[in-house]
Amino acid sequence: MRESVGIAVGLLLASLHQAGLVTLTHTPSPMGFLRELLGRPENERAYVVVPVGYPAPGAEVPDLTRKPLEEILVRS
Repeated sequence: MRESVGIAVGLLLASLHQAGLVTLTHTPSPMGFLRELLGRPENERAYVVVPVGYPAPGAEVPDLTRKPLEEILVRS
């Protein structure tokens, strides 16, 4: 079940990004408070909270680059 939720959340995040929205995942522990707050039944369990919105004007994503493989690969 958790694997399916993880895959679904990944697809949702990618889709929201392509739509020009911004997101943040949050997995508070314990998560039971959310069920109580929303008045959901005992058989439902939340896995992740995904706030979604529009980016602030002028917000930029840093241009990150990956390290070359030679810097991180350890051969024995």
